[in-house]
Amino acid sequence: MLTENLEMKDLFLQLGLANDDESIETFISEHKGLEKSVKLEEAPFWTESQATFIRQSFFEDAEWTELIDQLDNRLR
Repeated sequence: MLTENLEMKDLFLQLGLANDDESIETFISEHKGLEKSVKLEEAPFWTESQATFIRQSFFEDAEWTELIDQLDNRLR
């Protein structure tokens, strides 16, 4: 388990995405408007490995869960 405070940039790095502030905001603005009926991990813009990471994080209630929830909210 990680002992440091994780930030959104850490989540993006974990997902294999560019993690500077501008890239994060661009990603969110490009994918914003995700239907509420679609689970985050089922969004069409994830790779299979990214979707698996998100799904497993929720299942295991991992330290990433809070950040994933924040990202989910920003994408709705």
